[in-house]
Amino acid sequence: MFLRCFSTMPLSHTTLSAITFIALLGCGVMAGLFFAFSNFVMQALSRLPPSGAVAAMNAINVEIVNPLFLFLFVGTPAACLFLVIHAVLWAKAAGTVFLLSGGIVYLVGTLGVTAVFNVPRNNALARVDPAGPAAADAWREFVGPWLGWNHVRSVASLLAAVLLGCGFAELSAAVR
Repeated sequence: MFLRCFSTMPLSHTTLSAITFIALLGCGVMAGLFFAFSNFVMQALSRLPPSGAVAAMNAINVEIVNPLFLFLFVGTPAACLFLVIHAVLWAKAAGTVFLLSGGIVYLVGTLGVTAVFNVPRNNALARVDPAGPAAADAWREFVGPWLGWNHVRSVASLLAAVLLGCGFAELSAAVR
């Protein structure tokens, strides 16, 4: 029913442009967040004793679950999914290749990687007692793989923003 309504009623150019712009901004903000972790946050945590690094990362993982972050974290993939569906159903419309590509890159490379690789590592680290004897080994096992997958999220978010920006430009050019 939803897809039937979606496929028989094209979006207005203004609505599609707005959703694209919102998704583009969300991808860009997430790219910046992931870049910050890749560039300096994890390096700073790694300079701490393992007990401090585990405690700090666990504190970050608790604090990041706040309304503003959740709005961005849920809203960006929702907008990207919307754009993917639109691109599939209206394949000949302006910008659809970029909207489809950007949406898929974000959904797989950012949301998918987060769910499959980063969050399980966060959850495992949350079960470690920072003051316990296992903290050093747990941090060593955590930081490398988590950081590697965070690099993937950084690049995927940035690439998605670029692709959605190209789609937005094509949408804008189609109106002129």
